[in-house]
Amino acid sequence: MDQDNKTSSSAKPVAAELNEAPSPTTRELVLAPVGPRLPAVQSTAKRRSVRKWWIWAVLAVAVIGGGAGASYYWWQHSQSQLPPGIASGNGRIEADEIDIDTKFAGRIAEILADEGDMVKAGQVVARMDTQDIAASLKKSEAQVQGAHRAVDEATANVAQLTSQVLLAQQEMDRAAALVLKGFETKEVVDQRKQQLDSANANLEAAQARVIEAQHALEASTHDVELYTVNIADNTLVAPKDGRIQYRVANIGEVLPAGGKVFTMLDISYVYMDIYLPTAEAGKVQIGADARIVLDAYPKLAIPAKVSFVANEAQFTPKTVETQSERDTLMFRTRVKIDPERLRARADSVRSGLPGVAYVLTDTAAKWPAPLQGNAAQ
Repeated sequence: MDQDNKTSSSAKPVAAELNEAPSPTTRELVLAPVGPRLPAVQSTAKRRSVRKWWIWAVLAVAVIGGGAGASYYWWQHSQSQLPPGIASGNGRIEADEIDIDTKFAGRIAEILADEGDMVKAGQVVARMDTQDIAASLKKSEAQVQGAHRAVDEATANVAQLTSQVLLAQQEMDRAAALVLKGFETKEVVDQRKQQLDSANANLEAAQARVIEAQHALEASTHDVELYTVNIADNTLVAPKDGRIQYRVANIGEVLPAGGKVFTMLDISYVYMDIYLPTAEAGKVQIGADARIVLDAYPKLAIPAKVSFVANEAQFTPKTVETQSERDTLMFRTRVKIDPERLRARADSVRSGLPGVAYVLTDTAAKWPAPLQGNAAQ
């Protein structure tokens, strides 16, 4: 009986465990199907991604708007400090670019300059291979020598035939005198006349050959000059004083006619283009006094002059801040720095630096102290 009691007592807990509700862990393992929950997880991830994207977009718009507002506030603040009669605009300092190109197709033999080098007008910066032109030059020089000899020979022939004409004329005169005295027959006179005519014809032909030889000599001489000029043109030189900005070819490269080797900056023509609205551009006169202040040198006002005002309005470039962004039609105005000032400071000339140009729209206006400029600078 004890054994039966033990069996029954041990069976009761087992039955109780079977009848009890499953634990939370057991319920999750039994009731949580893996398949149906996957779409819910993906949808949540998509919503989070979209939410993050909108957050970043709002932040970007806020930053851009804040920057634009700060720039506009700064611009208004700076404009308010300008006295009446002075207009301003943003731009970049620029210098005229000059391309140094080949005149003929050929191979580069020498490069004598590099980017950043200061060059003088007439300085040799590169040489092209001219072996073929040099061979043609030698051929033309030989033809010139042959033409000289042909001219000398034709001239000597003319001298010889001139003597023959003189002799034939003398014989003709003697025969004619003897016929009058009855000592010579008319037949002899006719022979002397024929000899004289033949000598004159030969002389004329010889004189024509001299002219022909002289023309051949001139043609050969011109060929020599042409090949000499072509060889000189294959020596590339700087057309003006300036700085080499780009070198776009190297030794050994074969370039077509007009192939670019260098781009240089003309340091004697440095300017800044700004855009002014109609109300201000209409008051600007050619030659009006101006100042350029570069961002890199905010305390230096560079004296300049207005050299150009466009006669047609155009839309405001996106890269230029204007006095009123609502004004869409603007006039391009060029402010040019004095060439003599640039020559004295050639090593300091730079291109592409941003800054602000100030222009007098009223000749009676006075520059404020920061824009007075210093001629000694």
